[in-house]
Amino acid sequence: MSFGGFARRVRDPALPHAWRVSALRSCVRLYRPIGFEATLSFLRAKAGPFRTDEAALLRALAVLEASRTAWQEEKRVYAQGRRRAKRRGERSPRPGEVNPYRPSHWYGARREAALHAVGFWYRRRPAVLVSGGDGLSTVLWECVLACLDSGGRLTPAQGQRLAGCVERLTALQAGYRDGGPAERVRDLLTVARHLEALAEVRVRP
Repeated sequence: MSFGGFARRVRDPALPHAWRVSALRSCVRLYRPIGFEATLSFLRAKAGPFRTDEAALLRALAVLEASRTAWQEEKRVYAQGRRRAKRRGERSPRPGEVNPYRPSHWYGARREAALHAVGFWYRRRPAVLVSGGDGLSTVLWECVLACLDSGGRLTPAQGQRLAGCVERLTALQAGYRDGGPAERVRDLLTVARHLEALAEVRVRP
């Protein structure tokens, strides 16, 4: 079923509340710009206890739909720009040009959602950030603590270390297949991207 189909189920007062909550979770599976669990957590923070409250459930859906609509608009603008570029003979995107077809942040509340996601990983998945002996976890842990302490700000030196960390994780991810190391690198890179959104450090592979 499509996002719109699940959204209609969320709004349907004739359905049991638990079914409507399940439909919202299905919406999030289809659009989860900061990850599935972190997105649900952010919706609870913005809308209230949607698992038990109908008004909060409808607010949560509205928050999610607003972000998704903004994302779709950015995709539309990007596609128009690519069509114009192709008519000029530019067949491939320029180096560093960000392709929005896969959402990388929360549209409409980028920094707020990124800070929430960093806090979510700090509270719910701290082992990811303190495991391993390659130095990458150490850098990310320091950046996480600095962001949470400062409300999302990093010093220029911390931003540079974060940029280097993103580059190394991106290279590692390209060399791994499925399995334990690949999952750990993926998780670390997820946290690094949230930090990147906060620090506004635009490092792309």
